[in-house]
Parts: sequence; structure tokens; C-alpha cells
Amino acid sequence: MVKRIIAGIIGSALLAAGLVFASATHPAISADEALQKLVEGNKRYLDEKPTAAQRCTTASRAALTKSQSPYAIILTCSDSRVPPELLFDSGLGELFVIRVAGNIPDPVVLGSIEYAAEHLGTPLVMVLGHERCGAVTATVDAKGKAHGNIGAIVKTIAPSIKKATKDCAACKEDKQCEKTRKSEYVECVIDTNVKLVTANLTKNSKVLQHLVEQKKLKIVSAKYDLDDGKVTLFK
Repeated sequence: MVKRIIAGIIGSALLAAGLVFASATHPAISADEALQKLVEGNKRYLDEKPTAAQRCTTASRAALTKSQSPYAIILTCSDSRVPPELLFDSGLGELFVIRVAGNIPDPVVLGSIEYAAEHLGTPLVMVLGHERCGAVTATVDAKGKAHGNIGAIVKTIAPSIKKATKDCAACKEDKQCEKTRKSEYVECVIDTNVKLVTANLTKNSKVLQHLVEQKKLKIVSAKYDLDDGKVTLFK
């Protein structure tokens, strides 16, 4: 009896603090189907034939007032040129978007992804990098040093530099590629950063790791081309 009373008190306290999430409303869609929807949405964006406005009406807004069932979680950069809702021609309630410079996760970002994957039942996570990323370029230029809180971004992205230097095709042909072929080199670091972030999601989150192992979640990497607007999946 005492235990039930204590549990009730704790539950009420958590609810008051907003720490108890609503029950999952699982979308009737698989990870592969969700990925296909993203591909098709990007194609409409490229073809300049958007349909999202049809899913951003008063009626669709009213239908979402009590719950949400986004079919994909997008972790991407804060860059103003990379708005996922537009790139994938998505309507209200379709994407759970998390944006941070360099598309890098800290515990709060990981918690946000866990919430959508576990409590909303969203089956797909896409880590979306983009061409000529300013956060990555700043990290390359900073050489490990940066002022203020930007240093936290640089520190997180920095491990991608060493690996990119080793794997980048441009660097295999030119050991001074960071100076002589900087634009190619930066793109290598951008790609490496996206792949490392993707790999580290399950390493740093037991929740996401469990969902992936249970085949309830799929995590993919992709890159947005600023020039042509296309999103390309990494293998």
C-alpha cells in the first residue's frame, strides 16, 4: 500500500514536470516505406511539384492537436539553406526534425531522438549532412581551437578530420590536400562526420541500439547538395 502511494506521488511529480511522455502512436509504416516517402518527397522538391500545402490545412492541423505520428526523424544542420520540411516536401506532423550546427548529437539531441523512436514509434532516423557545411569548415580552419561555445561544436566534429585525411581520395593523391585541394578535403570531412554521427547514435544510446536490434528502427546517412537540391543516401 505504501509502495503504491509513493509510486503515485512520484508519478504525479514526473507528470507535473513534463517528464512522462504520452503513449506511443505507432505509424502504420515500415522504415523502408518511410525512406521511400523521403525519396519521393525530395523528387517532388527537385521537380518543383510540391504537395505539402495539401497536408498543411486547417483540417490537418486540427487532426494533430491530440497526438503525432511522424514517419521519420531527421537530424540535420541548423544551416538556413537546409530545411528538411521543404527538401522532402512534407506536411504537418510528418517529420520529427532536430537541427544543430554540424548535425551532431549531444545528450539532449540523443534524448529527443529516443523520444520519437521509442514513444512515438517513428521507424526511421536520417542523419542528413550537406554540401559546404559551415560548422565542418570552421572545424577544419580552427585546428582544434575555437572561442566560446563554438568550441564544443569543433571538439565534437574534430575526430572526423583524422579519419577523413586517411580515407579521402583527394588526400591519397596529395598529402597536402588540406591546403591544395581544400574544397574536396572539406567535403570528405563532411561525409565522414555524417557517417561517424550515424554510427555513434547506437553506440551512445542503449535505447536506439535496442530498437535497431529489434528491427523497430533503421538509421541511415544522407547528404544534401546545395547546388542541385538532391538528397543522396550513403551506402
